Amino acid sequence: MSLDPYRLPSTIRPGHYEIALDLDLEAERFSGSVAVDAEVTTETDIVVLNSDGLDIAAAAVRVGDERHDCAVEIDAETERLSLRPPQPLAPGPIAVELTFSGAFNDQLVGPYLSTFTDDEGATRKLATTQFEATHARKCFPCWDEPAFKATFALSLTIDEAHDAVANSSEIDRITEGGRTTINFAPTMVMSTYLVAFAAGPLEITEPIMVDGVPLRIVHVPGKGELTTFALEVGSFALTYFAEYFAIPYPGDKLDLVAIPDFAFGAMENLGCVTFREVLLLIDPSQATQTELQRAADVINHELAHMWFGDLVTMKWWNGLWLNEAFATFMEMKCTDAYRPEWQRWVDFSLSRSAAFDTDTLASTRPIEFEVVSPEEAESMFDILTYEKGAAVVRMLEQYLGEDRFRAGIVRYMAQHAYGNAETTDLWDAIEAETDEPVRRIMDSWIFQGGYPMVSVAVDDRAVTFSQERMTYAGGDDAPDGTWAVPVLYRWRPEGAEADEARTGRVLIEDGPTTVELPADPAWLVANAGSTGFLRVAYGTEQLDALADVAIDELEPIERYALLDDAYASVLGGRASAISFVTLLEALSGEHDRSVWQRLIAGLRQIDRLVDGEARERLQDIAHDILAPPLANLDLAPRPEDDDRTRQLRGDLVRALGTVADDPEIQEEAKRAVATGRRDPELVDAALMAASVDVVASVGDAADFDDYVDAWNSATTPQEEVRFLHALADFSEPDLVVRLHDLILAEKVRSQNAPFVLSRSLGGRESSEATWAFIVQHWDRLLEMFPTSSIPRMLAGLPALDRPEQQAAVAAFFAERTITNGAKTVEQLLEKQRINVALRRREAEPLSAFLVSSNL
Repeated sequence: MSLDPYRLPSTIRPGHYEIALDLDLEAERFSGSVAVDAEVTTETDIVVLNSDGLDIAAAAVRVGDERHDCAVEIDAETERLSLRPPQPLAPGPIAVELTFSGAFNDQLVGPYLSTFTDDEGATRKLATTQFEATHARKCFPCWDEPAFKATFALSLTIDEAHDAVANSSEIDRITEGGRTTINFAPTMVMSTYLVAFAAGPLEITEPIMVDGVPLRIVHVPGKGELTTFALEVGSFALTYFAEYFAIPYPGDKLDLVAIPDFAFGAMENLGCVTFREVLLLIDPSQATQTELQRAADVINHELAHMWFGDLVTMKWWNGLWLNEAFATFMEMKCTDAYRPEWQRWVDFSLSRSAAFDTDTLASTRPIEFEVVSPEEAESMFDILTYEKGAAVVRMLEQYLGEDRFRAGIVRYMAQHAYGNAETTDLWDAIEAETDEPVRRIMDSWIFQGGYPMVSVAVDDRAVTFSQERMTYAGGDDAPDGTWAVPVLYRWRPEGAEADEARTGRVLIEDGPTTVELPADPAWLVANAGSTGFLRVAYGTEQLDALADVAIDELEPIERYALLDDAYASVLGGRASAISFVTLLEALSGEHDRSVWQRLIAGLRQIDRLVDGEARERLQDIAHDILAPPLANLDLAPRPEDDDRTRQLRGDLVRALGTVADDPEIQEEAKRAVATGRRDPELVDAALMAASVDVVASVGDAADFDDYVDAWNSATTPQEEVRFLHALADFSEPDLVVRLHDLILAEKVRSQNAPFVLSRSLGGRESSEATWAFIVQHWDRLLEMFPTSSIPRMLAGLPALDRPEQQAAVAAFFAERTITNGAKTVEQLLEKQRINVALRRREAEPLSAFLVSSNL
């Protein structure tokens, strides 16, 4: 037996599963059998595998032609199923045979039911799965660990009026007595968490062939017209990844399946990838560029997993970070190749900033850490795994060069195809191709939390780089750290033309590192292209030089970083909020959308600190900053506008209508929403989405009613989500209560409600009432929502930034145990303390400055 209660012994290894499931959707139950061809590696008197919540009717072991019934023992706590044959099993082949039954659950994990309303108003059910990380054992007994790879042949018995898809191609189907049995081909060798199916009243598009692979979209009836965009993206991604990894797609077909109820964004089941509807079913003419890009990102992310994750899989859940981080990195490479005009790597700065904010905390964690229990595996699905992980992979790629980096990836994939690997296997493969100290560099980033602030000192031609751990004032004490920091820098020689900037690279490790430039620099950017996962602290003279040339000579992503690092300095107590407001105004001549997003975010952050006359003055300043660029764009879209220009117009309208409280914009937004409700084609999608938010911010009961109707009658998933989430922005107290009542009455799907509550919890006017609601109904909300969604529901907690609020929140959680996402909640509480300290430190001087300022 394994000494680890959560790990299975290695005395038996499965090779092939024959799984037969009979799905009764109306009774919300299933029954089935599984026969596993396995190999005994060491003599044993017990067969140990995983099972969770299943009723085992019979169990036997077959050795050759002899079948032996087994005694059955179940340990519910460790989710283990132990079978004891009448005599020890000698090394060699065996077959393990079990029959079982179980119930579909309502937590959106394992085998579960999703519902939708058909055109006649009837509620329909469909069965689907979510097995990652450790939930395949809820559907059939199995060796439910990623290293126990096997092949799987699935058979599903369903109502004859229904259809079903699974990981592999359909072999045949037999209908008898109103029931249909569909048999699917054996899969490639893969881990249990990738087994998947969907069954029920489904429609399936005609396949399109992509390099010999049939690609289809699976959806509930009546939404076929919303599948063209996903088919286009999926087709592009299949070709892109096969070329990048130098390996053909490893499955025999690919279905992308839209599920009405889905806890995560999507899941990379081989050949049967499941998605939230909003990320797969899209009308491009009514979707914003942000919505299209998000859908493309997620599709690309999951398809990257077909190779990196499915074909080559981590040995254990401590390696999950690389699985997800690399897929996040690859999604952006693929999206950037698909639509270069979207400037995907510039946009990545936004999500990377959120990772910075978490990784600055003392309560951060290493990207990779020891994982013991299933709960710990689930806790790895966070911003550090995805965004920080992708950022450090991007940093390494840019430092080494894209071609050399890819050569290492191709070597790694070829070495470990159809098998399992550790994180260090990847670094070793890249190191072998590049002859660079890749493992030493990456170990310093993977096995310790936090990141560096790199200080830059320029003395004539000598540039000295030094590092210290980045921290925020008001947070907990964090230990010092040192990283092997790969830095790309960019500089222009004094007197040279603007287009004559040069680049260099340096690895900063222990102690200051000095680089001698061949000429005096007019300016120097210490994180060229903002590709490093680091903050930069410049001296006053260097920062002034960069500010002077920012619009004309720096890349948009570098200007974004200047703003982002400046606000981080405010949070760190090294700069004042007043200096940040001054910088916002100085950069108001900006023309790039991503930089404007950071400018607007800065205005929103400052807005939280002031009230009364100071806030009115800030609204005037915000108007002065935001109105000119909107005037340059015009309120009505122009035929020559590209996607990012349309999105920028929406960003400016949203900010003017909310942060600047512009009554004219608010009236324009009301007209746009009314027009868009009548005919969506009459209002640009980005303008419509922004107007929906603006109207909600000042809306009354009639507007709330209109939004509820728009949410319930939406014709696309994007429209549905826009109006639903905007309900969280209504600020009148009775409307906040009405939103809470909708959630408590389970009118909002459990996949969406936690996000709606989080948005309301983070609202300026609604935060206190929403926190009181969460406290009052805590136990009920825990029952209603998937456990993985609880930390997401609480994401707005840092907005409660007054000392008495912070004390009440801390007291609440001191008496409760969070079973899934405890580390995330710990981080939210530290962020709240940082915000309390920021208010205490900055609110009064900032208010005085705003009231007396001539800005």
